[in-house]
Amino acid sequence: MSASYVVGVGMEGSVQPPRLDEPEQPQWYAVQTRCRFEKKVAAQLQQKGYETYLPVRTERHAWSDREKSVTVPLFPGYAFVQISRSAPERRRVLATAGLIGFVSFGKIIATIPRKQIEYLRLVLKENAPFSLHPFVKTGRRVRVRGGSLNGIEGILLRHDKEKLVLSVDAIQRSLAIEIHGYELELI
Repeated sequence: MSASYVVGVGMEGSVQPPRLDEPEQPQWYAVQTRCRFEKKVAAQLQQKGYETYLPVRTERHAWSDREKSVTVPLFPGYAFVQISRSAPERRRVLATAGLIGFVSFGKIIATIPRKQIEYLRLVLKENAPFSLHPFVKTGRRVRVRGGSLNGIEGILLRHDKEKLVLSVDAIQRSLAIEIHGYELELI
């Protein structure tokens, strides 16, 4: 199954074939999963020997008789896997229970730039305050200078508070990080 999305400006995935004189580097790809199968798909892909990334967040759920902290996927219905571009590798990934397919544009499978994965990992590792945000692809691009979020690039929003929006273009999902007190530079 393929998704029809518009690729954003700036950190879009590349679809260029590898050069023959360079060894092929594994690329990050987004895969769509069945509803509530993200963790199972990521675990199966890891068992197959692939590097996977499933960003998660903790939510507090309350029922009539109890409260509980629950870990949920940051982007429901998606996980990330790093593989080479070879057809056998893609087929092996597609043979995973609960996986619907690669995120693609037409017949071209979209790659996820390594920096987008690194930014997500850093934000979650540093427990930076963030919220899910509608997808944003245009605006003033800035880079954080210094502090625990040093080097992260995104789009600056100035509404109630200063927020930096990080977008994963291929799946059209974004996070808004509170950056009050951080030094920024225009890109």
